[in-house]
Amino acid sequence: MFVPTETKMDNKKMTVIEDLVEQGVFKIEGKQLYELTLYELIKEHLEIEE
Repeated sequence: MFVPTETKMDNKKMTVIEDLVEQGVFKIEGKQLYELTLYELIKEHLEIEE
């Protein structure tokens, strides 16, 4: 039986999602955060920090 393991990319994505949630962001352009790519999440995260 194949058991999926978390990759470094999965861990990074979850870290960015957690940071966005702490800042009060739960959706971006009508999509839940977990539906977005890591690139979209990081882009939003950087825009909020500026």
